[in-house]
Amino acid sequence: MRALSAVVGALLEAWQEVRVHRTRVLLSLVGVAVAVCSLTTVVALGAIVQQANQELSERQSGRPASLSVSAYRTDGGTLAASEIDAAWNEVVDRYGIAYASRALPLMQAVPFPDGIVQVATQAVDQPYGEMHRVQMSEGEWFTDLDAQQLAPRIIVSEIFWDRLGRPPLESHPVVALGGQGVPNAASGIPSGGVRAVIVGVTPVATWETEPTMFMLTDQLQAMQKAAASERGEAAASSNDPYGGPSMPSYEMWVPPEIADQLTDVVKRDLRAALGTGVEVTADRRDWATYGEDPFLVTKMVVIGIAVLVLLLGALGLVNIALVTVKQRVREIGIRRSFGATASRVFFAVMLESVVATVVAGAAGVIVSILVVQSPAVRDLIGQGMVSDFPPFPVDAAVTGLIAATVVGAIAGLLPALVAVRVKVIDAIRY
Repeated sequence: MRALSAVVGALLEAWQEVRVHRTRVLLSLVGVAVAVCSLTTVVALGAIVQQANQELSERQSGRPASLSVSAYRTDGGTLAASEIDAAWNEVVDRYGIAYASRALPLMQAVPFPDGIVQVATQAVDQPYGEMHRVQMSEGEWFTDLDAQQLAPRIIVSEIFWDRLGRPPLESHPVVALGGQGVPNAASGIPSGGVRAVIVGVTPVATWETEPTMFMLTDQLQAMQKAAASERGEAAASSNDPYGGPSMPSYEMWVPPEIADQLTDVVKRDLRAALGTGVEVTADRRDWATYGEDPFLVTKMVVIGIAVLVLLLGALGLVNIALVTVKQRVREIGIRRSFGATASRVFFAVMLESVVATVVAGAAGVIVSILVVQSPAVRDLIGQGMVSDFPPFPVDAAVTGLIAATVVGAIAGLLPALVAVRVKVIDAIRY
């Protein structure tokens, strides 16, 4: 109890000293508050930058753990697309995988007001949007209801939408896909084309200049079959549901803890379903696959900047604290003459610095939270790449307060040692 009472008494005494010398303390702690605010802000913004990098990686290669699956014949032959689709669907249903998608890149002829353009298209299944964090600026991603519609549903990029004149999605704007001939007088759709309804718009990066779009794989198959039938071709058979030589890629998003086990069983079951002479590969391609932290460089840069800022704040405080102690020699000498021990003087000066820096650190953390959480800063840092902004990291606030305490202790150590050496005679001399 005596130790606890001594600590509480020392803290109260330090707080009283801070209140008595508040003008000098405020001036001396401005640098500490700025340093702690900078430190906390840098750590918090580092978390946002890391989240942006992670989301960018997930849009390209999928979330952890994403398995990419492919199959081919070892004798050089060609697998029927319908066989792979059937085997894939069977495996997905067997293991209850909620997030699985085919992905087929292709070019689609789309008539714009200024002419027909070949548009890069990604044919996918409905779970693809969640698997790859596809962002929407207008409308929404494909729903189960969209998959049931006879007319294909498409999601276009903003460049695509701009070239159409940005028609409101509520009006269910329609474009013609795949047609190269003369438009039909009644429907306005070129021969060989299919009417498709725009249900959403995706944002684009600043470097993108060409229109792109998404559509559902099953609706692509139906469209390709209808186009082949219109041309009188036999290619619309069950063995070639995609209407061409291209084959989709297959991927699934599974819990990371069972990814390795599921990889083995997926390869085994697909080999069994596709028969002899077929090789199946399955591997992870998401950012978490690599043993080393892909964001290590970002973290190290953030830590380096934070340490530098903290050191600058500490140096400034040490200089001011030394000057302050020199001005308080008479006061400390008088306290020694009334029986204050060296340890009491040491801890009083030390705790005075610590209490002051903790208060300054708390103020710096509050300012940092207000800055980082402001919409303007988030828009500036995120650049439209972050859809799930992380909350203000608690570890950043704790780091700021700990840093303030450490800075106070370090900055108070040297002045406290100087104060201990003050003698009673010094009170008379000064």
